[in-house]
Amino acid sequence: MEVRRSARRSRTVSAYREGDRTIVLIPARMSHAEEQRWVTQMLEKLAAQESRRVLGDDALAARARELSAAYLGSRARPAQVRWVTNQNSRWGSCTPSERTIRLSHRLQGMPEYVVDYVLLHELAHLLVPDHGPSFWALLEAYPRTERARGYLEGVVSAARLPHIPGARHAGGPQEPGPAGSCG
Repeated sequence: MEVRRSARRSRTVSAYREGDRTIVLIPARMSHAEEQRWVTQMLEKLAAQESRRVLGDDALAARARELSAAYLGSRARPAQVRWVTNQNSRWGSCTPSERTIRLSHRLQGMPEYVVDYVLLHELAHLLVPDHGPSFWALLEAYPRTERARGYLEGVVSAARLPHIPGARHAGGPQEPGPAGSCG
């Protein structure tokens, strides 16, 4: 978590996610006690927003069925779709022989179209295991493919940014997250 003070910010406080980090923007003149109160409040607000956007495993499996029907003619039928916390170098993975799909927990809280893209990408692997032309042809029907790929590339790039001088990190220095890739 990083707190950024701004002389241009007079009264407003805001927070957002930047990859695996949380950035809280506050006025430069704010006291340490006010900062702590606002940071707590903003973290709670972000968590509440994200919990409304996070699908459980059952809902994720239902979404996979919807995406398969909409874009793959219902041909991709996974036996299991679930979130995993041990996948830090990929956004998703698929084992075609077992018909299982795993999505990284790092996707939770990202825009729905991004999660849909990664899920659709893994569904396509149930039909075509490699990244050849026939695989990419399956994803052409999804209208937000390029936008989602750009979003994920931005997350990876932001994780590689160096420490910003003058920014305070609560809880110590943050390590940038690993580069993500689709499975």
